[in-house]
Amino acid sequence: MTTAAPRSRRTVRAALPAVVLAVLASLCLLGGAGTAGAHAALTASTPARGAVVEEAPSEVTLTFTEDVAVSDDSIRVLAPDGERVDTGAPKRLTGGQDFRYGVELRRDGLPEGTYTVAWKAVSADSHPIAGGFTFSVGAPSETTVAVPGQEVGGGPVGALYGAARWTAYAGFLLLAGGAAFVLVCWPGAARVRPVQRLVVAGWVALTAATIAALLLRGPYTGSGRLGDALDADGIRAVLETRPGTALVSRLLLLAVAALFVSLLFGAYARRDAAADGDGDGSGEQTRRDRRDLVVGLSAGGAVVAIGLAATWATAEHASAGIQTGVAIPAHIVHLLAAAGWLGGLAALLTALWRGPSVPREAVARFSRLALGCVAVLAATGLYQSWRQVGGWPALTSTAYGWLLLAKVALVALMIGAARASRRHTARLADAAGEPAKAAPGPVTVPEPVAAAEPALVTGPGPDVTPERAAQLARQRAAADAARRKRERDADPVRVGLRRSVLAEAAVAVAVLTVTTVLTGTEPARTAEAAARAGTAATGQPSADGEPVSLVSPFDTGGPEGRGSVQLDIEPGRSGDNTLRLRVTDPRGRALDVPEVKVSFTLEAQDIGPLDATLEKSSAGRWTASGLQLPLPGTWKAAVTVRTSDIDQTTERMTFDLP
Repeated sequence: MTTAAPRSRRTVRAALPAVVLAVLASLCLLGGAGTAGAHAALTASTPARGAVVEEAPSEVTLTFTEDVAVSDDSIRVLAPDGERVDTGAPKRLTGGQDFRYGVELRRDGLPEGTYTVAWKAVSADSHPIAGGFTFSVGAPSETTVAVPGQEVGGGPVGALYGAARWTAYAGFLLLAGGAAFVLVCWPGAARVRPVQRLVVAGWVALTAATIAALLLRGPYTGSGRLGDALDADGIRAVLETRPGTALVSRLLLLAVAALFVSLLFGAYARRDAAADGDGDGSGEQTRRDRRDLVVGLSAGGAVVAIGLAATWATAEHASAGIQTGVAIPAHIVHLLAAAGWLGGLAALLTALWRGPSVPREAVARFSRLALGCVAVLAATGLYQSWRQVGGWPALTSTAYGWLLLAKVALVALMIGAARASRRHTARLADAAGEPAKAAPGPVTVPEPVAAAEPALVTGPGPDVTPERAAQLARQRAAADAARRKRERDADPVRVGLRRSVLAEAAVAVAVLTVTTVLTGTEPARTAEAAARAGTAATGQPSADGEPVSLVSPFDTGGPEGRGSVQLDIEPGRSGDNTLRLRVTDPRGRALDVPEVKVSFTLEAQDIGPLDATLEKSSAGRWTASGLQLPLPGTWKAAVTVRTSDIDQTTERMTFDLP
């Protein structure tokens, strides 16, 4: 046949746009990842951002949406001249669901003026966050301190750390998925050298990426300097954290995985070859030995794969937020299903392009495996999406939502290519005239050898020199490779299958990239919580003319006297406004208190206090329409909350009106 080479070139040209699309999407997403998204958000502080207090506070407190890890330098309070006035060593102030941290200030007299609070921490899902704000004692003043923005997790260190995370994901998919393809779909692939190289490359990539992430973890969450990657104290500090423990556990599991891979491509491959080539009575015993080895390798490999997946699940999004007891197992199952589909797809593509003809039965088995994995991915992905997004509006109002929509679109594109692969799989069975599961071997269309092709010597004669024997061996190997390639290219059904599988793999690269960026982006629930609190994770104020949202914790000192009060002022400009007030307990649930009052004061113009007329709309919720704040400037809101006949407190917050 003379059409094999042109058909192969057409296959490459047809798949080239998908490959280019995947590469461009990967570069754009990785290039636009930038600074890592904050996964915990600052929702309140005492004193509040921009507040003017009469006396210097004894401490500064910060409230976050989730638990964070802090160190001695996590909360710094700087005087107007830049001198540090905190005592260091921040501490957790409350337990349960109220994530408040504080640092005490020096007890000697602090001068009046504007103070700067600079903070940094590591959220419960292992990502660094940072920010800053100012408050004033007595009256605002000039300050020599710049309010820091969120810089941690960015720069060259952030880019390298992101690349290490992407490589780790890819390595896990190839290692776990490739091994599953061998054990479940095609045992003969254990003897196919390209498949062996693929699985080993996955192990090497995962190991190297894990070591790199362990070294980069310190500067990624701290200094941001690449030179600190080999700092012994920094590495020691990383090992004491949950992400550091997860990375070390992954390395230990990879040592066990190395033994698994050696058995898979050593003892198992030899047993498989012996069972397939048996011609005497010992074949039944050989096949029993192979089955026992399959059971042992499958059980051991499953344990190692689950352990490796758990090193991500216990240190990333699933480990923080709501329903962690369900989210962590769901995340593990999600990763395993992704490995079974995408890693197995890579193994199938490698075998189709670089190995011998793949049996129809193996392709059919992988088709069924991939279908099951897609179903599991859909179920676990739906749950994780609900958990991280919360509601439909967040899909289009947050970066996390847009990335999730992009991932869904890419997965849908992959499923379309997978349907094409399933059609080609069915045609393989039809070409044999029997169901695919009964097919004993590959379907090939051998190409006749041209008459002019010289016959190769099958073995060296007694007078053949070692050099000549080596030359003949190379010729035989080249001839065998050419024959196998002709067989692969001669079957139009297999050419179509390779084309559709290549398209799946190309889109899978983009899916993996989106997933990596998604794990480094602030979840939509957290972003919306920060927006409701009137502050981003950086602590910067809202833009002029936008609705004002203020949150302050309170504690009346009585039973069930702790919670938070939230004020939303719309449209947030001088003149007529609407006030919405919400009182919640430490768990974020509506708290129905006996009484709440709000008043507003503009001290610079000697206006106020102006009392808001509140009407209760539901449990823990009040509204006030027609609230008149007549002039622009820095206003003070005083909120009095009474939780019993004798327990009440007044919290004050400051905000600017344009």
